[in-house]
Amino acid sequence: MGLLTGKVALITGAARGIGKAIALKYASEGACIAFTDLEINDVALQTIAELEAFGTKVKGYASDAADFDAAQEVVAQVTADFGRIDILVNNAGITRDGLVMRMSEAQWDTVIAVNMKSAFNFLHAVVPVMARQKSGSIINMASIAGQTGNPGQVNYAASKAGLIAMAKSVAKEMGPRGIRANAIAPGYVLTEMTEVLPQAVKDEFVKLIPLRRGASVEEVASVALFLGSDLSSYVSGQVIAVNGGMYC
Repeated sequence: MGLLTGKVALITGAARGIGKAIALKYASEGACIAFTDLEINDVALQTIAELEAFGTKVKGYASDAADFDAAQEVVAQVTADFGRIDILVNNAGITRDGLVMRMSEAQWDTVIAVNMKSAFNFLHAVVPVMARQKSGSIINMASIAGQTGNPGQVNYAASKAGLIAMAKSVAKEMGPRGIRANAIAPGYVLTEMTEVLPQAVKDEFVKLIPLRRGASVEEVASVALFLGSDLSSYVSGQVIAVNGGMYC
């Protein structure tokens, strides 16, 4: 359909999982893709090859999204390589689970840095680019945990709630410059991260979901396509839940 023809998307943490699915969806709709990951290894190179198969310009950048200066450098390089940035997807994220009374300071700091500070880093670098263009769509990948909390994930839930608040704040700040900002809050998604969970835990998740299954990464990517495209040209400051009716 070419919903993103002529647009440039920057996606953090996109060598695998939901980030990769979004990159593939965007490329299939004509977008040029810049993505980051900690290193451009064999996994990232495979992702680049899959993206290039759509006939669009693609480049991967090795970068620690939690490093403020590194984010500035990457955005400057992407702007030089592609000429503009139309879509920013703050997707980089990790988990370091544990009950709050046993959680180490390192567990807290690491998750907040990778999940939330990284989003600030890229917002700080990309918003001026979009402001000069007087257009842009920003998508923060949040989580149902950021809406409802989750036992054993006080750090993760806090970081994802922060991403929601950041999207709403940027939407209010930058709306007059034509920039939209939204968040996606997935529920139980079938990824490498959730695959390692015990089957009993996965079964309990499914029981809480009216649709009685987890989401595919492609289903999350379809919502990201909507928010990145002009189909959502009047949607800003919103949180779209992709959770199969879980806790609705």
